[in-house]
Amino acid sequence: MNTLLSIETRNAVLLKMAELLEQERSAIIKINKADLEAYDGDDISMYDRLKVDDSKIDEMIKSATHLASQDDPVGVERFSFMHDNGMQVYNKTASFGTVLIIYESRPDVTVEAAGIAFKSGNKILLKGGKESLKSNLKIVDLWHQALESQGASTEWVEYLQFNRKETQTFLEKPTQKVDLIVPRGGERLIAFVKEHATCPVIISGRGNNFVYVHKEADLDLALSVIINAKTTKISACNALDKVLIDKNVPNKDNFVKTLISKLKEFNVEIFGDDSISEFEGVKAIQSNDIWYQEFLDYKIAMAEIDSNDHAITMINKYSGGHSSSIITTNNDVAKSFMENVDTAAVYHNASTRFTDGGQLGLGGELAISTDKLHQRGPIGLQHLVTNKWYIHGNGQIR
Repeated sequence: MNTLLSIETRNAVLLKMAELLEQERSAIIKINKADLEAYDGDDISMYDRLKVDDSKIDEMIKSATHLASQDDPVGVERFSFMHDNGMQVYNKTASFGTVLIIYESRPDVTVEAAGIAFKSGNKILLKGGKESLKSNLKIVDLWHQALESQGASTEWVEYLQFNRKETQTFLEKPTQKVDLIVPRGGERLIAFVKEHATCPVIISGRGNNFVYVHKEADLDLALSVIINAKTTKISACNALDKVLIDKNVPNKDNFVKTLISKLKEFNVEIFGDDSISEFEGVKAIQSNDIWYQEFLDYKIAMAEIDSNDHAITMINKYSGGHSSSIITTNNDVAKSFMENVDTAAVYHNASTRFTDGGQLGLGGELAISTDKLHQRGPIGLQHLVTNKWYIHGNGQIR
């Protein structure tokens, strides 16, 4: 069993990791090019996630450095109680033990998510996708160098080179203790892990995020938010897929035409309900199934609706439980929307693209959970812990 590493050692490993990433920057980019050249798929969001460039390495370095500066999430007192019989009772945070991260494509997860799990005192098992194998193995080698530099066992970070069948077998009958599994990827990967895992799984579900343009919206602000949320990073789970427009928006036709032309500048394919599809450049929606879909592509679906309640009902029916935003100058309407929409993050007059651990003040994230247990939304360092009761007595019996 790996004894919990001291916080000083964990921080030193993270800082050494940041140093090695800088030192090996060009080697990582070169190795990643081989993964990119071998990728034969046509999934643009997968390709985007697979690619490592200077800015991605900057993010990895920033993540490791920032994690090293954060307080230890383990051993934090949550509750204390002095029993009538004199026992002193404490409830404190504790590490899970071993965390398995199964992910597609993204070599940055090998640093950022693994770093959060490591700082939280956990042993890390990594199972990346075959498309990013060379990049991942290089980064894991850096983890091992960083661990060895502090006299820590390389077993703290282990890479599982399993194919799909071997992964399934490991999930069903793990050959070592696994306390928590975090799948990072598309719906198929998440369903696969849920089906076969024998321990708790944090579900990092689909996006399929909505923006509702209320009749009292600032329309320039609405255009800016929609364009940002849809086009800045189509591979992100916090990207926008659906727009609901109040039929009582002033000069609605002008607004819709402007929105269409701005989306067309980014080559976004636009699908609309009966009223929106009357506009030029919009394809008619053939089936309501489109409202359930997460696109991860330059596609958007739009509908005209008649009230805040209608927007809430639609979002609660179709969305992935991730993020939703209302654009309105009416604070009471915004409050009602935010309290009643059942998504992990709710926004008023802002882009859904901020649902991200770094952006929401956590410094980074292990995943964005669309489950309600044990944590919802971005899961940061302080959430990747369980708890433990410490009771000090001097012979008390019951």
